[in-house]
Amino acid sequence: MRNFLLTSLVALGFFTACNNEIKKEQQVSERDLSITRVNAYNDLFLDTAAVNTFITKEQMEPALANRFRSFYNRRNFQFAWLASDGLTEQARSFWNAVNYKQDSALEDKKLKAEMKDLWSSSTQASASDKDNIRTELLLTKYFMNYMLTNYEQGTVKKKDLESLVPRKKEPVIVLADSFVSKKAVNNEYEAANSSYKLLKDQLALYVGIAKKGGWQLFSVPAGKKFKKNGSDPLIPVIKKHLALTGDMAAGDTTAVFNEPLEAGIKSYQARMGYKPDGVISPAIIKEMNVPVNKRIQQLVINLDRMRWLPDGDNGKLIVTNIPEFKVHVYDGSRQEFEMPVVVGKDGHNTVIFTGTLSQVVFSPYWNVPPSIVKNEILPKMNSDKSYLDQEDMEVVSESGGLPVIRQRPGPKNSLGKVKFLFPNDFNIYFHDTPAKSLFSQDQRAFSHGCIRLSDPVKMANYLLKDDAGWDAAKINAAMNAGKEKTVELKTKIPVLITYYTAWVDAAGKLNFRDDIYGHDAAVAHKMFTNPL
Repeated sequence: MRNFLLTSLVALGFFTACNNEIKKEQQVSERDLSITRVNAYNDLFLDTAAVNTFITKEQMEPALANRFRSFYNRRNFQFAWLASDGLTEQARSFWNAVNYKQDSALEDKKLKAEMKDLWSSSTQASASDKDNIRTELLLTKYFMNYMLTNYEQGTVKKKDLESLVPRKKEPVIVLADSFVSKKAVNNEYEAANSSYKLLKDQLALYVGIAKKGGWQLFSVPAGKKFKKNGSDPLIPVIKKHLALTGDMAAGDTTAVFNEPLEAGIKSYQARMGYKPDGVISPAIIKEMNVPVNKRIQQLVINLDRMRWLPDGDNGKLIVTNIPEFKVHVYDGSRQEFEMPVVVGKDGHNTVIFTGTLSQVVFSPYWNVPPSIVKNEILPKMNSDKSYLDQEDMEVVSESGGLPVIRQRPGPKNSLGKVKFLFPNDFNIYFHDTPAKSLFSQDQRAFSHGCIRLSDPVKMANYLLKDDAGWDAAKINAAMNAGKEKTVELKTKIPVLITYYTAWVDAAGKLNFRDDIYGHDAAVAHKMFTNPL
Protein backbone atom coordinates (compact mmCIF):
# COMPACT_ATOMS: atom_id res chain seq x y z
CA MET A 1 0.00 0.00 0.00
CA ARG A 2 2.94 2.36 0.50
CA ASN A 3 3.62 2.43 -3.26
CA PHE A 4 -0.02 3.39 -3.74
CA LEU A 5 0.30 6.18 -1.21
CA LEU A 6 3.71 7.58 -2.02
CA THR A 7 4.00 7.64 -5.79
CA SER A 8 1.19 10.10 -6.32
CA LEU A 9 2.93 13.45 -6.53
CA VAL A 10 6.17 11.72 -7.47
CA ALA A 11 4.31 10.57 -10.54
CA LEU A 12 2.82 14.01 -10.93
CA GLY A 13 6.34 15.33 -11.01
CA PHE A 14 7.16 12.93 -13.81
CA PHE A 15 5.03 14.86 -16.25
CA THR A 16 4.70 18.27 -14.55
CA ALA A 17 8.30 18.97 -13.66
CA CYS A 18 10.95 21.50 -14.50
CA ASN A 19 14.53 22.54 -13.93
CA ASN A 20 13.64 24.89 -11.07
CA GLU A 21 12.98 27.83 -13.37
CA ILE A 22 10.49 29.04 -15.96
CA LYS A 23 12.55 29.29 -19.09
CA LYS A 24 10.25 31.19 -21.38
CA GLU A 25 7.13 33.23 -21.23
CA GLN A 26 3.97 31.22 -21.85
CA GLN A 27 1.07 32.29 -24.02
CA VAL A 28 -2.16 32.89 -22.13
CA SER A 29 -4.88 30.26 -22.55
CA GLU A 30 -8.25 31.39 -23.84
CA ARG A 31 -11.07 31.91 -21.40
CA ASP A 32 -13.45 28.94 -21.23
CA LEU A 33 -16.89 30.54 -21.41
CA SER A 34 -18.57 27.12 -21.49
CA ILE A 35 -18.08 26.99 -17.71
CA THR A 36 -21.07 28.55 -15.99
CA ARG A 37 -22.45 28.73 -12.47
CA VAL A 38 -24.61 25.74 -13.38
CA ASN A 39 -21.89 23.35 -14.51
CA ALA A 40 -18.84 24.69 -12.63
CA TYR A 41 -17.08 22.40 -10.16
CA ASN A 42 -17.16 25.13 -7.47
CA ASP A 43 -19.81 27.76 -6.80
CA LEU A 44 -17.65 30.86 -6.25
CA PHE A 45 -16.24 33.11 -8.99
CA LEU A 46 -13.54 35.77 -8.95
CA ASP A 47 -13.62 39.24 -10.43
CA THR A 48 -11.01 39.39 -13.21
CA ALA A 49 -9.69 42.64 -11.73
CA ALA A 50 -8.85 40.81 -8.49
CA VAL A 51 -6.57 38.43 -10.37
CA ASN A 52 -4.78 41.24 -12.22
CA THR A 53 -4.39 43.29 -9.03
CA PHE A 54 -2.89 40.28 -7.26
CA ILE A 55 -0.42 39.65 -10.09
CA THR A 56 0.72 43.27 -9.92
CA LYS A 57 0.97 43.31 -6.13
CA GLU A 58 2.99 40.08 -6.07
CA GLN A 59 5.29 41.45 -8.81
CA MET A 60 5.10 38.19 -10.75
CA GLU A 61 7.54 37.72 -13.59
CA PRO A 62 5.77 37.64 -16.98
CA ALA A 63 5.96 33.87 -17.53
CA LEU A 64 4.45 33.04 -14.14
CA ALA A 65 1.88 35.85 -14.53
CA ASN A 66 0.74 34.33 -17.81
CA ARG A 67 0.48 30.85 -16.27
CA PHE A 68 -1.57 32.42 -13.49
CA ARG A 69 -3.94 34.16 -15.93
CA SER A 70 -4.20 30.96 -17.99
CA PHE A 71 -5.13 28.97 -14.89
CA TYR A 72 -8.10 31.21 -14.16
CA ASN A 73 -9.06 31.72 -17.82
CA ARG A 74 -9.43 27.97 -18.23
CA ARG A 75 -11.65 28.00 -15.12
CA ASN A 76 -13.65 31.05 -16.32
CA PHE A 77 -12.42 32.67 -13.08
CA GLN A 78 -14.05 30.04 -10.91
CA PHE A 79 -12.36 29.60 -7.53
CA ALA A 80 -10.01 26.60 -7.44
CA TRP A 81 -9.54 26.13 -3.70
CA LEU A 82 -12.60 27.55 -1.95
CA ALA A 83 -16.32 26.99 -2.32
CA SER A 84 -19.21 28.47 -0.34
CA ASP A 85 -18.92 25.57 2.13
CA GLY A 86 -15.23 26.28 2.76
CA LEU A 87 -12.04 24.61 1.57
CA THR A 88 -12.35 22.15 -1.28
CA GLU A 89 -10.95 18.64 -1.05
CA GLN A 90 -8.16 19.68 -3.44
CA ALA A 91 -7.22 22.60 -1.17
CA ARG A 92 -7.01 20.37 1.88
CA SER A 93 -4.96 17.80 -0.02
CA PHE A 94 -2.58 20.40 -1.44
CA TRP A 95 -2.11 22.04 1.97
CA ASN A 96 -1.29 18.61 3.44
CA ALA A 97 1.39 18.21 0.77
CA VAL A 98 2.76 21.66 1.62
CA ASN A 99 2.88 20.73 5.31
CA TYR A 100 4.54 17.41 4.55
CA LYS A 101 7.32 19.12 2.62
CA GLN A 102 7.56 22.08 5.03
CA ASP A 103 7.11 24.35 2.02
CA SER A 104 7.66 28.11 2.09
CA ALA A 105 3.89 28.68 2.17
CA LEU A 106 4.12 27.83 5.86
CA GLU A 107 6.12 31.01 6.43
CA ASP A 108 3.07 33.14 5.61
CA LYS A 109 1.58 33.43 9.11
CA LYS A 110 -1.61 35.12 7.93
CA LEU A 111 -2.23 32.40 5.33
CA LYS A 112 -1.58 29.71 7.94
CA ALA A 113 -4.09 31.34 10.28
CA GLU A 114 -6.70 31.63 7.52
CA MET A 115 -6.20 28.00 6.49
CA LYS A 116 -6.57 26.87 10.10
CA ASP A 117 -9.83 28.82 10.37
CA LEU A 118 -11.16 27.53 7.04
CA TRP A 119 -10.27 23.94 7.93
CA SER A 120 -13.31 23.83 10.18
CA SER A 121 -16.19 22.24 8.28
CA SER A 122 -18.53 24.90 9.71
CA THR A 123 -16.56 27.79 8.20
CA GLN A 124 -18.16 29.35 5.12
CA ALA A 125 -16.41 31.21 2.29
CA SER A 126 -17.54 34.12 0.15
CA ALA A 127 -16.45 35.56 -3.20
CA SER A 128 -16.71 39.04 -1.68
CA ASP A 129 -14.56 38.34 1.38
CA LYS A 130 -11.14 39.93 0.90
CA ASP A 131 -9.41 37.35 3.11
CA ASN A 132 -11.03 34.51 1.15
CA ILE A 133 -9.93 36.05 -2.15
CA ARG A 134 -6.39 36.47 -0.84
CA THR A 135 -6.32 32.86 0.39
CA GLU A 136 -7.59 31.60 -2.97
CA LEU A 137 -5.01 33.51 -5.00
CA LEU A 138 -2.11 32.78 -2.64
CA LEU A 139 -2.89 29.05 -2.78
CA THR A 140 -2.74 29.20 -6.57
CA LYS A 141 0.58 31.02 -6.45
CA TYR A 142 2.01 28.49 -4.00
CA PHE A 143 0.58 25.62 -6.06
CA MET A 144 2.41 26.85 -9.16
CA ASN A 145 5.65 27.52 -7.32
CA TYR A 146 5.38 24.16 -5.57
CA MET A 147 5.01 22.29 -8.84
CA LEU A 148 7.71 24.32 -10.58
CA THR A 149 10.31 23.92 -7.85
CA ASN A 150 9.76 20.50 -6.28
CA TYR A 151 10.10 18.35 -9.40
CA GLU A 152 13.24 18.35 -11.48
CA GLN A 153 12.60 16.42 -14.69
CA GLY A 154 11.16 17.54 -17.98
CA THR A 155 9.15 20.72 -18.45
CA VAL A 156 6.03 21.91 -16.67
CA LYS A 157 3.29 22.26 -19.24
CA LYS A 158 0.73 24.99 -18.86
CA LYS A 159 -2.13 22.58 -19.59
CA ASP A 160 -0.97 20.31 -16.77
CA LEU A 161 -1.23 23.07 -14.17
CA GLU A 162 -4.62 24.05 -15.56
CA SER A 163 -6.09 20.55 -15.55
CA LEU A 164 -4.99 19.23 -12.16
CA VAL A 165 -7.74 21.07 -10.28
CA PRO A 166 -11.24 20.05 -11.50
CA ARG A 167 -13.12 22.76 -13.40
CA LYS A 168 -16.38 21.43 -14.75
CA LYS A 169 -19.08 18.83 -14.06
CA GLU A 170 -19.29 15.93 -16.50
CA PRO A 171 -21.46 12.80 -16.77
CA VAL A 172 -19.95 9.90 -14.80
CA ILE A 173 -19.20 7.76 -17.85
CA VAL A 174 -17.79 10.69 -19.84
CA LEU A 175 -15.37 11.58 -17.07
CA ALA A 176 -14.49 7.92 -16.57
CA ASP A 177 -13.73 7.64 -20.29
CA SER A 178 -11.43 10.66 -20.01
CA PHE A 179 -9.42 8.84 -17.35
CA VAL A 180 -9.27 5.66 -19.43
CA SER A 181 -8.69 7.36 -22.79
CA LYS A 182 -5.27 7.21 -24.43
CA LYS A 183 -5.55 10.95 -25.06
CA ALA A 184 -5.93 11.84 -21.38
CA VAL A 185 -3.02 13.59 -19.66
CA ASN A 186 -3.30 10.98 -16.91
CA ASN A 187 -1.65 8.35 -19.12
CA GLU A 188 1.72 10.00 -18.56
CA TYR A 189 1.11 9.43 -14.86
CA GLU A 190 1.36 5.68 -15.24
CA ALA A 191 5.05 5.47 -16.04
CA ALA A 192 5.88 6.54 -12.49
CA ASN A 193 2.78 5.43 -10.58
CA SER A 194 1.97 1.75 -10.91
CA SER A 195 -0.79 1.96 -8.29
CA TYR A 196 -2.57 4.67 -10.26
CA LYS A 197 -2.37 2.49 -13.36
CA LEU A 198 -3.75 -0.52 -11.48
CA LEU A 199 -6.76 1.47 -10.32
CA LYS A 200 -7.22 2.96 -13.78
CA ASP A 201 -7.16 -0.55 -15.27
CA GLN A 202 -9.95 -1.51 -12.87
CA LEU A 203 -11.87 1.58 -13.97
CA ALA A 204 -11.55 0.42 -17.59
CA LEU A 205 -12.90 -3.00 -16.57
CA TYR A 206 -15.90 -1.45 -14.81
CA VAL A 207 -16.60 0.94 -17.70
CA GLY A 208 -16.63 -2.11 -19.97
CA ILE A 209 -19.13 -3.84 -17.65
CA ALA A 210 -21.34 -0.73 -17.66
CA LYS A 211 -21.32 -0.48 -21.45
CA LYS A 212 -22.47 -4.10 -21.64
CA GLY A 213 -25.45 -3.40 -19.41
CA GLY A 214 -23.92 -3.64 -15.93
CA TRP A 215 -24.93 -6.31 -13.47
CA GLN A 216 -28.33 -7.43 -12.36
CA LEU A 217 -29.71 -5.86 -9.18
CA PHE A 218 -31.82 -8.16 -7.04
CA SER A 219 -33.84 -8.20 -3.82
CA VAL A 220 -33.80 -10.83 -1.11
CA PRO A 221 -36.64 -11.40 1.41
CA ALA A 222 -35.78 -10.31 4.95
CA GLY A 223 -34.40 -13.14 7.06
CA LYS A 224 -33.58 -15.35 4.07
CA LYS A 225 -30.51 -17.57 4.49
CA PHE A 226 -28.47 -19.21 1.73
CA LYS A 227 -27.33 -22.65 2.90
CA LYS A 228 -24.10 -24.32 1.79
CA ASN A 229 -24.87 -27.09 -0.76
CA GLY A 230 -28.45 -25.85 -0.98
CA SER A 231 -30.16 -24.55 -4.13
CA ASP A 232 -31.81 -21.20 -4.75
CA PRO A 233 -32.89 -19.36 -7.94
CA LEU A 234 -30.84 -16.30 -6.88
CA ILE A 235 -27.58 -18.28 -6.74
CA PRO A 236 -26.91 -17.98 -10.53
CA VAL A 237 -27.39 -14.19 -10.28
CA ILE A 238 -24.84 -14.01 -7.46
CA LYS A 239 -22.40 -16.23 -9.36
CA LYS A 240 -22.67 -14.04 -12.46
CA HIS A 241 -21.96 -10.95 -10.38
CA LEU A 242 -18.87 -12.56 -8.84
CA ALA A 243 -17.68 -13.65 -12.28
CA LEU A 244 -17.98 -10.08 -13.58
CA THR A 245 -15.99 -8.72 -10.63
CA GLY A 246 -13.32 -11.42 -10.93
CA ASP A 247 -14.08 -13.15 -7.62
CA MET A 248 -14.90 -16.51 -9.22
CA ALA A 249 -14.54 -18.15 -12.58
CA ALA A 250 -17.22 -17.57 -15.22
CA GLY A 251 -19.33 -20.38 -16.58
CA ASP A 252 -20.90 -21.81 -13.42
CA THR A 253 -24.62 -21.22 -13.93
CA THR A 254 -25.90 -23.81 -11.47
CA ALA A 255 -28.25 -22.84 -8.63
CA VAL A 256 -26.18 -24.71 -6.04
CA PHE A 257 -24.27 -22.97 -3.25
CA ASN A 258 -21.09 -24.91 -3.94
CA GLU A 259 -17.45 -24.54 -2.86
CA PRO A 260 -16.44 -22.26 -5.78
CA LEU A 261 -19.25 -19.88 -4.76
CA GLU A 262 -18.15 -19.95 -1.12
CA ALA A 263 -14.59 -19.10 -2.18
CA GLY A 264 -15.92 -16.32 -4.41
CA ILE A 265 -17.96 -14.86 -1.54
CA LYS A 266 -14.90 -14.92 0.72
CA SER A 267 -12.88 -13.07 -1.92
CA TYR A 268 -15.64 -10.50 -2.35
CA GLN A 269 -16.03 -10.03 1.41
CA ALA A 270 -12.30 -9.39 1.88
CA ARG A 271 -12.31 -6.77 -0.89
CA MET A 272 -15.25 -5.00 0.73
CA GLY A 273 -13.72 -4.98 4.21
CA TYR A 274 -15.76 -7.77 5.80
CA LYS A 275 -14.61 -10.90 7.59
CA PRO A 276 -14.30 -13.58 4.88
CA ASP A 277 -16.61 -16.21 6.36
CA GLY A 278 -18.29 -17.22 3.07
CA VAL A 279 -21.79 -16.32 4.29
CA ILE A 280 -24.11 -14.51 1.85
CA SER A 281 -25.21 -11.91 4.39
CA PRO A 282 -27.56 -8.93 3.98
CA ALA A 283 -24.48 -6.66 4.07
CA ILE A 284 -22.88 -8.49 1.14
CA ILE A 285 -26.14 -8.49 -0.83
CA LYS A 286 -26.32 -4.72 -0.24
CA GLU A 287 -22.77 -4.34 -1.65
CA MET A 288 -23.69 -6.37 -4.73
CA ASN A 289 -26.67 -4.12 -5.33
CA VAL A 290 -24.50 -1.03 -5.65
CA PRO A 291 -24.96 -0.12 -9.36
CA VAL A 292 -21.89 -0.42 -11.56
CA ASN A 293 -22.08 3.31 -12.40
CA LYS A 294 -21.78 4.16 -8.71
CA ARG A 295 -18.68 1.97 -8.46
CA ILE A 296 -17.31 3.82 -11.50
CA GLN A 297 -18.05 7.12 -9.77
CA GLN A 298 -16.17 5.85 -6.70
CA LEU A 299 -13.17 4.85 -8.81
CA VAL A 300 -13.00 8.23 -10.58
CA ILE A 301 -13.16 10.14 -7.27
CA ASN A 302 -10.33 8.09 -5.81
CA LEU A 303 -8.20 8.36 -8.93
CA ASP A 304 -8.52 12.12 -8.65
CA ARG A 305 -7.44 11.92 -4.99
CA MET A 306 -4.30 10.02 -5.95
CA ARG A 307 -2.91 13.17 -7.52
CA TRP A 308 -2.60 14.97 -4.23
CA LEU A 309 -0.86 12.73 -1.75
CA PRO A 310 2.56 14.04 -0.70
CA ASP A 311 5.54 12.24 -2.18
CA GLY A 312 7.67 10.34 0.29
CA ASP A 313 11.19 9.02 0.70
CA ASN A 314 12.45 5.57 1.55
CA GLY A 315 12.30 6.02 5.32
CA LYS A 316 9.74 4.99 7.87
CA LEU A 317 6.13 6.01 7.45
CA ILE A 318 2.82 5.46 9.25
CA VAL A 319 -0.38 5.59 7.19
CA THR A 320 -3.96 5.43 8.40
CA ASN A 321 -6.67 5.01 5.78
CA ILE A 322 -9.85 6.06 7.57
CA PRO A 323 -12.47 4.09 5.56
CA GLU A 324 -10.27 0.97 5.76
CA PHE A 325 -10.09 1.20 9.57
CA LYS A 326 -6.42 0.23 9.46
CA VAL A 327 -2.99 1.67 10.16
CA HIS A 328 0.00 0.56 8.05
CA VAL A 329 3.60 0.90 9.19
CA TYR A 330 6.34 0.98 6.54
CA ASP A 331 10.09 0.98 6.40
CA GLY A 332 10.91 1.98 2.85
CA SER A 333 8.78 -0.06 0.46
CA ARG A 334 8.38 -2.89 2.98
CA GLN A 335 5.29 -3.00 5.17
CA GLU A 336 6.43 -3.83 8.70
CA PHE A 337 2.93 -4.50 9.99
CA GLU A 338 -0.65 -3.31 9.92
CA MET A 339 -3.38 -3.31 12.54
CA PRO A 340 -7.09 -2.53 12.91
CA VAL A 341 -7.99 0.88 14.28
CA VAL A 342 -11.07 2.68 15.54
CA VAL A 343 -11.63 6.12 13.98
CA GLY A 344 -13.98 9.02 14.68
CA LYS A 345 -17.70 8.46 14.48
CA ASP A 346 -19.89 10.61 12.24
CA GLY A 347 -19.98 14.11 13.70
CA HIS A 348 -16.57 13.56 15.31
CA ASN A 349 -14.70 12.89 12.10
CA THR A 350 -11.03 11.99 12.13
CA VAL A 351 -9.37 14.75 10.10
CA ILE A 352 -7.34 14.04 6.95
CA PHE A 353 -3.89 15.58 7.43
CA THR A 354 -0.14 14.97 7.64
CA GLY A 355 1.97 15.05 10.77
CA THR A 356 5.17 13.82 12.41
CA LEU A 357 5.08 11.30 15.25
CA SER A 358 7.55 12.55 17.85
CA GLN A 359 6.46 11.37 21.31
CA VAL A 360 5.31 8.27 23.15
CA VAL A 361 3.45 8.96 26.40
CA PHE A 362 3.13 6.06 28.83
CA SER A 363 0.38 5.87 31.48
CA PRO A 364 -1.13 9.10 30.12
CA TYR A 365 -3.59 11.46 31.68
CA TRP A 366 -6.62 12.09 29.49
CA ASN A 367 -7.22 15.83 29.29
CA VAL A 368 -10.92 15.81 28.49
CA PRO A 369 -11.80 18.15 25.59
CA PRO A 370 -14.12 21.04 26.55
CA SER A 371 -16.85 19.80 24.18
CA ILE A 372 -16.97 16.45 25.97
CA VAL A 373 -16.92 18.16 29.37
CA LYS A 374 -19.85 20.36 28.36
CA ASN A 375 -21.98 17.85 26.46
CA GLU A 376 -21.27 14.56 28.24
CA ILE A 377 -19.58 14.95 31.62
CA LEU A 378 -21.36 17.95 33.16
CA PRO A 379 -24.85 16.40 32.77
CA LYS A 380 -23.59 13.26 34.53
CA MET A 381 -21.91 15.30 37.27
CA ASN A 382 -25.16 17.16 37.88
CA SER A 383 -27.13 13.95 38.28
CA ASP A 384 -24.47 12.04 40.22
CA LYS A 385 -22.09 13.94 42.53
CA SER A 386 -19.78 10.91 42.75
CA TYR A 387 -19.42 10.55 38.95
CA LEU A 388 -15.87 11.99 38.74
CA ASP A 389 -14.60 9.73 41.52
CA GLN A 390 -16.20 6.69 39.90
CA GLU A 391 -14.46 7.48 36.60
CA ASP A 392 -11.14 8.34 38.25
CA MET A 393 -11.38 11.95 37.04
CA GLU A 394 -10.42 15.22 38.67
CA VAL A 395 -11.01 18.95 38.17
CA VAL A 396 -7.68 20.74 37.75
CA SER A 397 -8.83 24.31 36.94
CA GLU A 398 -11.50 26.33 35.20
CA SER A 399 -11.56 27.92 31.74
CA GLY A 400 -14.29 29.85 29.99
CA GLY A 401 -16.81 28.99 32.67
CA LEU A 402 -16.16 25.24 32.31
CA PRO A 403 -14.21 22.99 34.67
CA VAL A 404 -10.97 21.66 33.19
CA ILE A 405 -11.13 17.91 33.80
CA ARG A 406 -8.61 15.14 33.36
CA GLN A 407 -8.74 11.41 33.89
CA ARG A 408 -5.93 9.86 35.89
CA PRO A 409 -3.71 7.08 34.53
CA GLY A 410 -5.13 3.65 35.29
CA PRO A 411 -7.48 0.91 34.10
CA LYS A 412 -10.41 3.27 33.48
CA ASN A 413 -8.42 5.78 31.44
CA SER A 414 -10.01 6.29 28.02
CA LEU A 415 -6.56 6.49 26.40
CA GLY A 416 -5.51 3.15 27.85
CA LYS A 417 -1.87 2.68 28.77
CA VAL A 418 -0.10 4.69 26.07
CA LYS A 419 -0.62 7.41 23.49
CA PHE A 420 1.45 8.46 20.48
CA LEU A 421 1.64 12.16 19.62
CA PHE A 422 2.11 13.83 16.24
CA PRO A 423 1.36 17.47 17.17
CA ASN A 424 -1.40 19.07 15.06
CA ASP A 425 -4.15 21.68 15.19
CA PHE A 426 -6.86 19.01 15.53
CA ASN A 427 -5.76 17.35 18.78
CA ILE A 428 -5.72 13.96 17.08
CA TYR A 429 -3.31 11.20 18.08
CA PHE A 430 -2.97 7.41 18.30
CA HIS A 431 -3.78 5.74 21.62
CA ASP A 432 -4.62 2.55 23.45
CA THR A 433 -8.16 1.91 24.68
CA PRO A 434 -9.86 -0.26 27.29
CA ALA A 435 -12.72 -0.89 24.80
CA LYS A 436 -11.05 -3.82 23.03
CA SER A 437 -14.26 -5.47 21.76
CA LEU A 438 -14.77 -2.76 19.11
CA PHE A 439 -11.82 -4.06 17.07
CA SER A 440 -13.73 -7.24 16.22
CA GLN A 441 -16.35 -5.27 14.27
CA ASP A 442 -16.12 -4.69 10.51
CA GLN A 443 -17.15 -1.03 10.76
CA ARG A 444 -15.08 0.77 13.41
CA ALA A 445 -16.10 4.44 13.59
CA PHE A 446 -16.72 4.98 17.30
CA SER A 447 -14.23 7.52 18.69
CA HIS A 448 -14.41 11.28 19.24
CA GLY A 449 -11.82 11.75 16.46
CA CYS A 450 -8.61 10.22 17.78
CA ILE A 451 -7.37 6.89 16.42
CA ARG A 452 -7.45 3.90 18.73
CA LEU A 453 -4.89 1.16 18.07
CA SER A 454 -5.70 -2.53 18.45
CA ASP A 455 -2.09 -3.38 19.40
CA PRO A 456 -0.45 -0.33 21.01
CA VAL A 457 2.21 -2.54 22.64
CA LYS A 458 3.45 -3.56 19.20
CA MET A 459 3.51 0.07 18.08
CA ALA A 460 5.43 1.19 21.17
CA ASN A 461 8.02 -1.57 20.80
CA TYR A 462 8.47 -0.76 17.11
CA LEU A 463 8.92 2.97 17.65
CA LEU A 464 11.47 2.45 20.44
CA LYS A 465 13.29 -0.58 19.07
CA ASP A 466 16.39 1.46 18.18
CA ASP A 467 16.51 3.11 21.61
CA ALA A 468 18.77 1.02 23.85
CA GLY A 469 17.11 2.43 26.95
CA TRP A 470 13.71 0.98 26.06
CA ASP A 471 13.40 -2.80 25.84
CA ALA A 472 10.10 -4.71 25.99
CA ALA A 473 10.25 -5.13 29.76
CA LYS A 474 10.79 -1.42 30.42
CA ILE A 475 8.00 -0.49 27.98
CA ASN A 476 5.62 -2.87 29.76
CA ALA A 477 6.58 -1.42 33.14
CA ALA A 478 6.02 2.16 31.93
CA MET A 479 2.63 1.27 30.46
CA ASN A 480 1.52 -0.11 33.83
CA ALA A 481 3.29 2.34 36.16
CA GLY A 482 0.25 4.56 36.72
CA LYS A 483 2.52 7.58 36.39
CA GLU A 484 2.70 9.60 33.18
CA LYS A 485 6.04 9.52 31.36
CA THR A 486 6.84 11.13 27.99
CA VAL A 487 9.56 9.74 25.70
CA GLU A 488 10.90 11.77 22.74
CA LEU A 489 11.60 9.62 19.68
CA LYS A 490 15.17 9.83 18.43
CA THR A 491 13.87 9.47 14.87
CA LYS A 492 10.62 11.24 14.06
CA ILE A 493 8.25 9.38 11.72
CA PRO A 494 5.88 10.98 9.17
CA VAL A 495 2.19 10.19 9.60
CA LEU A 496 -0.40 10.36 6.82
CA ILE A 497 -4.12 10.28 7.63
CA THR A 498 -5.88 9.48 4.34
CA TYR A 499 -9.37 8.84 2.99
CA TYR A 500 -9.50 6.26 0.21
CA THR A 501 -12.66 4.30 -0.51
CA ALA A 502 -11.20 2.47 -3.53
CA TRP A 503 -7.68 1.15 -4.19
CA VAL A 504 -5.83 -1.91 -5.50
CA ASP A 505 -4.00 -3.75 -2.72
CA ALA A 506 -0.62 -5.50 -2.74
CA ALA A 507 -2.28 -8.73 -3.90
CA GLY A 508 -3.73 -6.95 -6.95
CA LYS A 509 -7.29 -6.99 -5.57
CA LEU A 510 -9.62 -4.02 -6.01
CA ASN A 511 -10.90 -2.85 -2.63
CA PHE A 512 -14.00 -0.78 -1.93
CA ARG A 513 -15.07 0.73 1.39
CA ASP A 514 -18.04 2.73 2.62
CA ASP A 515 -17.97 6.53 2.39
CA ILE A 516 -18.30 6.83 6.16
CA TYR A 517 -17.99 10.64 6.33
CA GLY A 518 -19.76 11.51 3.07
CA HIS A 519 -16.60 12.90 1.44
CA ASP A 520 -17.24 10.92 -1.75
CA ALA A 521 -20.83 12.14 -1.91
CA ALA A 522 -19.75 15.78 -1.52
CA VAL A 523 -17.16 15.47 -4.30
CA ALA A 524 -19.61 13.60 -6.55
CA HIS A 525 -22.04 16.54 -6.52
CA LYS A 526 -19.23 18.84 -7.62
CA MET A 527 -17.67 16.49 -10.17
CA PHE A 528 -20.62 14.87 -11.97
CA THR A 529 -23.77 16.09 -13.70
CA ASN A 530 -25.48 12.83 -12.67
CA PRO A 531 -24.07 11.90 -9.22
CA LEU A 532 -25.30 8.64 -7.74
